[in-house]
Amino acid sequence: MGAVAPYVPFLLGGVQVTLQITFAAIALAVPVAFILAFARMSPFRAMRWAGGFVIETFRGSSAVVQLFWAFYVLPLFGINLSPVAAGILVLGLNEGSYFSEVVRASLRSISAGQREATVALHLPRFFAFRSVILPQALPVMIPPFGNALVLMLKFSALVSLVTIQDLSFRAGLIATSLGTSGTVYGLVLCIYFALALMLAGAVMVLERRVNRWAGRDDTARSGFFTRRQSSVPPWAFGR
Repeated sequence: MGAVAPYVPFLLGGVQVTLQITFAAIALAVPVAFILAFARMSPFRAMRWAGGFVIETFRGSSAVVQLFWAFYVLPLFGINLSPVAAGILVLGLNEGSYFSEVVRASLRSISAGQREATVALHLPRFFAFRSVILPQALPVMIPPFGNALVLMLKFSALVSLVTIQDLSFRAGLIATSLGTSGTVYGLVLCIYFALALMLAGAVMVLERRVNRWAGRDDTARSGFFTRRQSSVPPWAFGR
């Protein structure tokens, strides 16, 4: 461990790059997921086919190949992307394609009766979505969103293939310089684990806030267990 200590500041610089790419990619993935989900739910067949084509293209091909295409092949067609832009674009579109199915399933889980009620009340479509549909669907999306965020953190290591000096890239340089990899990658493993743990904790806080915003009571949850709520109304006991 003593031999690795002088390289720790250099390694922590890679942590900053990894987090920047992770959050930039997830910021792209979320709107992409909603756009693709709306396309798949569109009443127009062309929109459904276009959304399905994009989703299956990114889900059915290797992210490594997509990254090489974005960085090495697109310049042949006059589209030049920096390594960071190529990494964020590929990771964002890839994760957005997966997360779009979560968004679509969450929106579909809302009963048709509530949708019909908003139509019967002549509510504007955007207002009905923001005030009726989204508050019920969003709490369902948050746990899978946490998984997507942690996966994005781990998948960000792929950008080292296009010379971005993230945590994995710098770990490789240090391992080559020292001629040993066990200690270096053991330290990197602990760093990734700590980052994933912090992200998971942040998502738990976000989930509680979203549940409160949506009017869901999560106070009945305690640790890994959920206390059963009585089906008898409070007024039956004079309260």
